[in-house]
Amino acid sequence: MSVSMKDLDPAFHGAGQKDGLVVWRIENFKPVPVPTSSHGKFYMGDSYIILKTTALKNGSFRHDIHYWLGKDTSQDEAGTAAILTVELDAALGGRAVQYRELQGNETERFLSYFRPCIMPQPGGIASGFNHVEVNDQEHVTRLYVCRGKHVVHVKEVPFTRSSLNHEDIFILDTKSKIFQFNGSSSCIQERAKALEVVQYIKDTFHEGKCEVAGVEDGKLMADVETGEFWALFGGFAPLPRKAPSEDNGEDKKIVIKLICINQGKLEQINFESLARELLEPNKCYLLDCGGEMYVWMGRNTSLQERKGASKAAEKLLIDDSRTKSHVIKLIEGFESVMFKSKFIEWPPTPDLKLSSEDGRGKVAALLKSQGLDVKGLMKVAPVKEELQPYIDCTGHLQVWRVNGNVKTFLSAADQSKFYTGDCYIFQYTYAGDDKEECLIGTWFGNRSVEVERVSALSLASKMVQASKFQAVQARLYEGKEPIQFFVIFQSLQVFKGGLSSGYKNFIAENNILDDTYSEGGIALFRIQGSGSENMQAIQVDTLASSLNSSYCYILHDGNTVFTWTGNVTTSLDHDLVERQLDVIKPDLPSRSQKEGRETDQFWKLLGGKSKYPNQKIERENESDPHLFSCIISKGNLRVKEIHHFTQDDLMTEDVFVIDCHSDIFVWVGQEVDAKVKSQAMDIGEKFIVHDFLMEKLSRETPIFIVSEGSEPQFFTRFFNWDSAKSHMHGSSYQRKLAILKGGLPPSLEKPKRRTPAFTGRGFGQDKSQRSRSMSTSPDRPRVRGRSPAFNMLTSAFENTSNIRNLSTPPPAVKKLFPKSGGPEHSRVSPKKSAISALTSSFEAPLKSTIPKSVKGIMNTTLQI
Repeated sequence: MSVSMKDLDPAFHGAGQKDGLVVWRIENFKPVPVPTSSHGKFYMGDSYIILKTTALKNGSFRHDIHYWLGKDTSQDEAGTAAILTVELDAALGGRAVQYRELQGNETERFLSYFRPCIMPQPGGIASGFNHVEVNDQEHVTRLYVCRGKHVVHVKEVPFTRSSLNHEDIFILDTKSKIFQFNGSSSCIQERAKALEVVQYIKDTFHEGKCEVAGVEDGKLMADVETGEFWALFGGFAPLPRKAPSEDNGEDKKIVIKLICINQGKLEQINFESLARELLEPNKCYLLDCGGEMYVWMGRNTSLQERKGASKAAEKLLIDDSRTKSHVIKLIEGFESVMFKSKFIEWPPTPDLKLSSEDGRGKVAALLKSQGLDVKGLMKVAPVKEELQPYIDCTGHLQVWRVNGNVKTFLSAADQSKFYTGDCYIFQYTYAGDDKEECLIGTWFGNRSVEVERVSALSLASKMVQASKFQAVQARLYEGKEPIQFFVIFQSLQVFKGGLSSGYKNFIAENNILDDTYSEGGIALFRIQGSGSENMQAIQVDTLASSLNSSYCYILHDGNTVFTWTGNVTTSLDHDLVERQLDVIKPDLPSRSQKEGRETDQFWKLLGGKSKYPNQKIERENESDPHLFSCIISKGNLRVKEIHHFTQDDLMTEDVFVIDCHSDIFVWVGQEVDAKVKSQAMDIGEKFIVHDFLMEKLSRETPIFIVSEGSEPQFFTRFFNWDSAKSHMHGSSYQRKLAILKGGLPPSLEKPKRRTPAFTGRGFGQDKSQRSRSMSTSPDRPRVRGRSPAFNMLTSAFENTSNIRNLSTPPPAVKKLFPKSGGPEHSRVSPKKSAISALTSSFEAPLKSTIPKSVKGIMNTTLQI
């Protein structure tokens, strides 16, 4: 069955072409747009279609389509919503994931669109099959039960004492006051989330003009508000224990069934293990997982077959009286992570062998071949943003090399010279919005030994503990460093070999040739970076195959020095190689070699000519961030994704992970148990191993551990951040109750952070100028001399007092990220002196920097 745009309902025209939410209500079996001001307002007698369009960083759109069915809607309207959903998906290119939402059993993804909750109202639009009158009445006292730690399911229950229990949270909405009753066995996080519902009821049904009261289960009647609450129920009486629910939170053995839909008939497929090969592209299947029913539609199926599969899933659930199962429909090639996780293994999605007319994409071409008009399915161009570090690079840096179980402090001259066989610890303090911020990290060379990696992590963890977890901790591997690392070090050299005792012992025990860099030997360096404050010289194998047309190189053999310029390099690359010469081989002449015009001596040093690549080495790109709550249960890490997250989702009692593919951030709340806090790095590493988004995360992906109240800007950029909230004390419930009753407490009147443009040194500046002239003759050596004028200029700069010294803090710190909303505070941070003292203490032997109580904790082995 082919459908053109003229056959598609006009209400769907142009849908899904921009980021946002669109809602339609089914009226007389036609979709009618719902005004934005009414989004989240649902009637029990109606059916709705909801389209969520998300613009992704890669330039494409993600589409999620939901059809919501009120408990009083007619079967015909529900069927219309299901069929129209399939047609809308086809018009969008068949890429959307479709969800069936039943009132009272909505998915968390759906509820996340309408925070803090949805509260369906009785009534609905008149239809020929089931007319439900809408009745406007005076305020009626209502009792609601609230469930959910991350999104809240709100359900109205009878206004009687028997509805209450010790396990749940209840909201009693009276004309003059809203009561929240917290069952004695309810969790803090659910209590906090329920307060958001109280705020919603107050604003929506009381115009913000009513009192709010919290009632604790078990409190005596002496409390005025408690007495008021129980009086509405006719007086206090003991509550019964809640009957055991069929959903007791334990994992149940679910028998997964795979059903093929063949010419309208359902045929169950027997299998020993659920493999991707069981799904054929010209058929539709039902994957019955108990709580979810997946409808998988092969890419070669017709629109009619897809509609038939949708009807079959609906009928199966109705016949089995399964009112709580979700129906999720997917097209081949655009399966969700949850669907893929049901299979023993899911291979990479193969490219669809289709012609793409007008550049509209492969799926669009397939649907067009079936007669569909796919106008508007052009993939938008990805936004190319310059990678920004979101960190002030004028701070104070200290570096230690790890030798066995101890760390050795490096002088300013050596702290930017790393060896690939060693492990390093660095501490960087810099000016934050209203206090000194600190980053403590470990760097593992590619050839470092495991015993020193473990030692480095342990030593760094003790430093973080000594700072009372106010420092951010980072775990980094060579070749996977984030931009924050590079701008902190500014000019970094990575040499072959190692100087640590662990590396020396390892190569001696295994009879491995020691190739540690020697200034008098032969060495080849690849030069990379984006400016004078982000440049690196990486020693590579001294072979022609190590060259790359997109980079510049330095080659030396004792005092013989060459620079090699690839044909695809820029003036910025040429400037960087000049700057690195001043570090690697200062005051020595060098010969410039351009690609294709090299001398025989140059090739001889590299062992002869050889093929080499010409493409830049691509680093991991940052993807759209995903937030997960993390729980350690029975030694296992269990995660749950939080959709469309905000800062309010970060509960102080929990641990969360932000996965943006290029980096992993582990956020730890203030109220988290001390034992769990010490396991934060293990949680990050286990998260990477499990790869919950099935995105092939590298085991060496950078991990940042962030403690509540000490969030750096390269973390808060994922949110519309309000620092005042992160500096509050108490449980998540106590904090939200304080906000609800009297607003945020005064906290230096600090405005919300925003994301300013990065204008630091070396970023966003014209880098085309070079400090030295460059010889173009491959035969004539060029001595990097300096003219008298240049020497005078250099002398003037050297005599100034504000030049950054990596080993000592500058006299006046210039912030690269000024506080939003006003000028910088000149006020000295109250924690500055403490941090300075702590910093200086790190230069002393480790035993003097760790409190005895911390030592005791660290001597305990913790496992997840």
